[in-house]
Amino acid sequence: MNSEKKHLLLVMILLGMSLIPVGDSAGKLLTEVGVSPVFIAWSRLLVGFLFILPFSGLVRSELKLLYDWRLLIRAVLFSSAIFCMLSALKTEPIANAFGIFFIGPIVAYFLAAAVLKERITVLRSLLLFIGFGGVLLVVKPGFGITTGMLFALVAGVCYGCMLVANRWLAGFFRPRLILISTLLAGSIALAPAGINAIPQAIDSHIIWLVLMSSIASALGNLIIIEAGRRLDANIVAPFVYSQLVAAAVLGVVLFNDWPDTYSLLGLAIIFISGVLSFVLSNRKTKIKQALSN
Repeated sequence: MNSEKKHLLLVMILLGMSLIPVGDSAGKLLTEVGVSPVFIAWSRLLVGFLFILPFSGLVRSELKLLYDWRLLIRAVLFSSAIFCMLSALKTEPIANAFGIFFIGPIVAYFLAAAVLKERITVLRSLLLFIGFGGVLLVVKPGFGITTGMLFALVAGVCYGCMLVANRWLAGFFRPRLILISTLLAGSIALAPAGINAIPQAIDSHIIWLVLMSSIASALGNLIIIEAGRRLDANIVAPFVYSQLVAAAVLGVVLFNDWPDTYSLLGLAIIFISGVLSFVLSNRKTKIKQALSN
């Protein structure tokens, strides 16, 4: 792959990562006008499914795979993460919620070692524990921890489990099939509660926010999947943490939510330790490849 094309893919990944907090910001705006998080989660999955379907490449022979039990496990984790994150954003600043949410990669690292037998290294473990310290600075356990923070924590744990599920499923299903199955199964599972929570008065403002929440999230995931198919995972992984930057900027611009000193320090620690962790992983992979050659 030439350098110009690689740089274009990296720009695409940055765009995709930034669209995720854009979708969550629209979800937070919906909660501020009284829309239920369960309706937002359901509509995001349903509209996301309808938006992605034409680009999914789904063929008739794959229809029976949509409800494979392995894909349903991912759908449960994905839907739970969305619902809990939207519930957290109802009361928490978006940057703080994303900071807590990024306990996910830490959970994924150790869970992958236990379930998938991936190798644990001392230095990378240390960096992740430092990152966890950053999460604690954002959460401030014992100092007024809120229900919203707990929701963000559960969302992060679900996300970490989903990252491990992604690695597990990669050997069985193509990426866009995994995404379309997750959106369809999640929208069907949440349909009873979501329909019951439909706002009594739906105006154009709510419709636009629902579309923005759904399409930004779905498009972000689709871009990440497509760019990720063409780049090594170790190159893509550090860009996950660019969501923290996007969330912080959106929090200030849209909600005038300025992180306090401890939260700002915690967000910086999470970002730096996360990027260093994946850079270290990438360097070791390159060394192994060089030695094998």
